[in-house]
Amino acid sequence: MNIRIGIYGYGNLGRGVECAIRQNKDTELAAVFTRRNPESVKILTDGVPVLRAADAEKMADKIDVMILCGGSATDLPEQTPALAHRFNVIDSFDTHAKIPDHFKAVDAAAKASGKVGIISVGWDPGMFSLNRLYAGAILSDGCDYTFWGKGVSQGHSDAIRRIDGVKDAKQYTIPVPEALEAVRSGSNPELTTRQKHTRECFVVAEDNADKARIEQEIKTMPNYFSDYDTTVHFISQEELDKNHGGIPHGGFVIRSGKTGAELENTHIIEYSLKLDSNPEFTASVLIAYARAAFRLSSEGASGCKTVFDIPPAYLRAESGEYLRAHLL
Repeated sequence: MNIRIGIYGYGNLGRGVECAIRQNKDTELAAVFTRRNPESVKILTDGVPVLRAADAEKMADKIDVMILCGGSATDLPEQTPALAHRFNVIDSFDTHAKIPDHFKAVDAAAKASGKVGIISVGWDPGMFSLNRLYAGAILSDGCDYTFWGKGVSQGHSDAIRRIDGVKDAKQYTIPVPEALEAVRSGSNPELTTRQKHTRECFVVAEDNADKARIEQEIKTMPNYFSDYDTTVHFISQEELDKNHGGIPHGGFVIRSGKTGAELENTHIIEYSLKLDSNPEFTASVLIAYARAAFRLSSEGASGCKTVFDIPPAYLRAESGEYLRAHLL
């Protein structure tokens, strides 16, 4: 029997999840839930109902795993614990500092209902988190470095679009080449936030907007731009649509460590991603962990999990026998 997936929220990530389901033969789309008018939402899969988010609980017996595709700022902290009362759930909650609190809330709900919740699934947190864990376990004497980009930060782009006078915007996070080179050399440099990344903004201003004010608001915005060297370009909507229409991203996780009696030998572990579509890649990770949630639930597990708690074999559709023969 295929794993029946529900999609809760149908934006860029929700569409990516639908595409990923079509590529994984052991999964099928059971329903899409939206806060918009369901009649206005057009999906790719014929014969699958699009329903109001408020009606999700009515489908509890028809969905094996619910994948939540809302935002981390306000959606997931409420939605994931609430839905964990009725469903096995997966989310991509990515506010790193708030993960412990989110874990506690989802864990309490999932244990009460006997369901499984896996949170913070994606590439960071997610795949990058695993690589930091593995690398640190192997090179116990060393330093971790994480670089993001070059890629579009959807949260930072949204923050710019909320500035008065901004019609549209895209923001790119870019690793500083000199910082990457220093880390890869094994010198274990101490790097400030400003030394590791720059930010480049492409902004469409409204007619007669004060561009100098907009640029100043961007560059001084706390928690987003004030700690970075930031460049702002004002361009037309046509240029933004033509040259910045995609959502690429990626980055590097690097651990530099030493071994030997005198710590004389240096080793570098590096994991990198280059993504044409941030949401579509994240969606593919979510589907793999939905498979794991289904298996754990079938075994009687409950409560909240993270990527650290999931056996790697549970992510694949193939049997353990196949994995040992072909991948080990």
